[in-house]
Amino acid sequence: MNDIAEQLITVEELCDILHIGKNAAYKLLSSGKIKCFRISRTWKIPREAVERYIREQSKLI
Repeated sequence: MNDIAEQLITVEELCDILHIGKNAAYKLLSSGKIKCFRISRTWKIPREAVERYIREQSKLI
């Protein structure tokens, strides 16, 4: 069973996955297009939310 913390990625990892810059990543996160949460100033992004976003954008769902 995967630890829940292992299922969370950073903004930098999100940028690598989507091949986008930090400004674009923060825009996606703050708009709610990718579901996430913040602890203090640190964004916590579930891998599942990124996968869901990719499927929705590519019309694969």
